[in-house]
Amino acid sequence: MTPDLEATLKKLPDHPGVYLMKDARGDVVYVGKAQSLRSRVRSYWQKQASIGGMGDVHRIREVIDRVVDIEYTLTDSVSEALLLEANLIKRYRPRFNIRLKDDKSYPYIKITLGDEFPRIERTRKLLNDGSRYFGPYASATSVDESMNLVRRLFPFRTCTVDIREGQRALQRPCLLYHIKRCQGPCIEAIGKDDYRADIHQVELFLEGRQETLVKALGQEMRSASEQQQYERAAGLRDKVRAIERTMESQKMAAFARTELDLVGLAREDSQAAVQLFAIRNGKLLGRDVYLLEAAREASDEEVLEGFLLQYYARATSVPREVYVPTGLPGMADIEAFLTDRRGSGVRLHVPQRGEKRELMVLAQRNAAETLAREQARWLADHGKTLVALEGLADALGLPTPPLRIECYDISNFQGRESVGSMVVFEDGRARSGEYRRFRIRTVEGPNDFASHQEVLRRRFRRARDGEEGNEEERRWRMPDLLIVDGGKGQVSAALEVLDELGLHDLPLVGLAKEREELFLPGRSDPVMLPHTSPALYLVQRIRDEAHRFAITYHRSLRDKTTVRSAFDELPGVGPKRRQALLRVFGSLKRVREAPVEQLAAVPGIGRSLAERIKATLET
Repeated sequence: MTPDLEATLKKLPDHPGVYLMKDARGDVVYVGKAQSLRSRVRSYWQKQASIGGMGDVHRIREVIDRVVDIEYTLTDSVSEALLLEANLIKRYRPRFNIRLKDDKSYPYIKITLGDEFPRIERTRKLLNDGSRYFGPYASATSVDESMNLVRRLFPFRTCTVDIREGQRALQRPCLLYHIKRCQGPCIEAIGKDDYRADIHQVELFLEGRQETLVKALGQEMRSASEQQQYERAAGLRDKVRAIERTMESQKMAAFARTELDLVGLAREDSQAAVQLFAIRNGKLLGRDVYLLEAAREASDEEVLEGFLLQYYARATSVPREVYVPTGLPGMADIEAFLTDRRGSGVRLHVPQRGEKRELMVLAQRNAAETLAREQARWLADHGKTLVALEGLADALGLPTPPLRIECYDISNFQGRESVGSMVVFEDGRARSGEYRRFRIRTVEGPNDFASHQEVLRRRFRRARDGEEGNEEERRWRMPDLLIVDGGKGQVSAALEVLDELGLHDLPLVGLAKEREELFLPGRSDPVMLPHTSPALYLVQRIRDEAHRFAITYHRSLRDKTTVRSAFDELPGVGPKRRQALLRVFGSLKRVREAPVEQLAAVPGIGRSLAERIKATLET
């Protein structure tokens, strides 16, 4: 234990909070919570720490010797500490915590209630923007199934056109209106109040309140019939029947009027799967499987606690009851956390007999089957990847396979809008959440060498210095291998930066496109991997991903510049009118294709200016 660490342990307060354990490179290796930071954190360095049910202490004992620093944040309660812990695990993705796989990308269904005529869309971002969110779902497929069902029952708009009440946004509707998949608010075929009433029906459906929805639609159907609006009444009748068929397929008689989630668990090696059954008002609304990464030494109780913490920290619906397969040491704390998230009481239960126990057995069997499929796929991929990494290590003279590889590429067009990309692969798999893009600031013209140097300085300077206030920069671990796109020149330029920063031991290689040659510092002859080599395929895939990421960013900047330049040439169109045109049409191409009448309908344009815009764009 270092003197600084010993001093930190002595100063720990007897207060609830969250702590971060860091190694010598500043990487967060473990995140934990505590009722008392002083007693909890100190216990890790006590010989008897692994006794008394403290399974997580035993699990991370192998990394205690690496810890050189501890940071902590005080909270007002353990419940608040649980939420903060979940967010920090998601942010830092520490190796020794229980982690939901790909938890950054879990999708939601979003209803944009902030719009006058809301849209319903799939999203992977949970924002505080006034919208209503449902989820998270385990996969995009789960969301698509729900979206397709909703779209069949309730027509809603999917376009991004800015539609306001009393203003006709378009002269002609799109195809979705003609096939009755949209009510046509863009042509004022439906009013704001009626449209939002339909959106409210979607909310009821996604909440699982189909009985309430069927009752309201039935009353509306009878009213339409009494007013001799027979076509509308028939449409409502068909909608009621479709909803009732959906209810029948979801119905679980044993859980009538019950609101609960049931969680089943399966374990295999360092992988875990959780099957979650979401039951609302006696209907099975969701049955998703979530995959987790968990150390072999972690107990089932720890894995379950980790899942509950991370899932419900971002869930949009928390039920009154949650059923788990085994008792949990921190059950009272988790119940308090869930109660805060829901706003009313939540209880955890372990089913012992009856229908809930039978459903738990089914959930655990489903989780085990999913995990078995995942394991089979992983073993196939992992075997090939390990061969590739070992082959790359042999070719480059590395002491061990490079488990973490970073690759850099530069993209520009005639020296303008130069950008750099950084992609990360771990165990042969892309870590897209750790990709980074750079807009070149200090280099003029098409100077690939200097651009690489700027990017590498910005990436590694903060990691070396450990500057405070840059946690987002410092959370990446140092790579086992650094690849730059290019030959000897790029390698020499990169080596200058690494020497300048004191990173002499960081393995570096350049990959040239022409003959797929690997260039090493201080070596005149390139390394040529066999054309059938898995190692060659791996580095090509990494290089191509870096190139794709750089090109995508460069094109987006170039397109924005092109649009700005084209709009700057339009007579009488300033920033506000340009924004209004883009809000309605979405792109310069659609502005160019729009008739004068549609241009004139945009607020602030008018017929005269619309004619001048049209004439300018057509020349």
